[in-house]
Amino acid sequence: MGKMRLDKLLANMGVGTRSQVKTMIRTGRVSVNGEIAGKPEMKVEDGRDRILADGREVCYVKYDTYMFHKPAGCVTATNDSHDRTVMDYLDIPGKEHFFPVGRLDKDTEGLLLITNDGGMAHDLLSPGKHVDKTYYAKVEGRLLPEHGKAFGAGLDIGDPKPALPAQLRILSSGEISEAEVTVHEGRFHQVKRMFAAVGCRVIYLKRLSMGGIVLDGTLEKGAYRRLTEEERKRLDATKK
Repeated sequence: MGKMRLDKLLANMGVGTRSQVKTMIRTGRVSVNGEIAGKPEMKVEDGRDRILADGREVCYVKYDTYMFHKPAGCVTATNDSHDRTVMDYLDIPGKEHFFPVGRLDKDTEGLLLITNDGGMAHDLLSPGKHVDKTYYAKVEGRLLPEHGKAFGAGLDIGDPKPALPAQLRILSSGEISEAEVTVHEGRFHQVKRMFAAVGCRVIYLKRLSMGGIVLDGTLEKGAYRRLTEEERKRLDATKK
């Protein structure tokens, strides 16, 4: 990362606000390489300097990614003049540098990744990568085994090219049916259009996973958390 002011690094890593970390430094609660750091402006370098705040080691992370449980009714955007955005739910350091990875419709719920890592986002969204995305869907209309075969063959959804083969797992079938569907691309309104192609209308849609990251079942709608080290490694695998 090169050298950075100690107070800026601590603030960027969420230890506190810039003024809070300055107070921490001036009151002897921060050490660098085993010695009390008395000046907020002192320069430090991650990987070479060992930084502790209130006894806890602080490591600089250049890129960071959060898992967000998107509720219905908010738009996937960094700002919007009319609607609440997914970013309005987040209170994270350096928020202005973060953005959602891909899009979920306003009425769609579930897993959304929010990051400041443009390279990782590009890999997840690149058509050539065919990153898996799994959704739970509730639809009007009876789902039958032949629909699963149609999804697997690649449906005509009105684009110049048919959708790539997708996996449909029927959970229940009736006037209202339930299913899980896994797609390997990210076209506009793709899942809704796929169900429409077999005569069903989506009435509820929730993304369960993306690129090996599964929505945390303990995460309430509108809540978020930083990805674990294991989850970050799964995302790194998409770059290979």
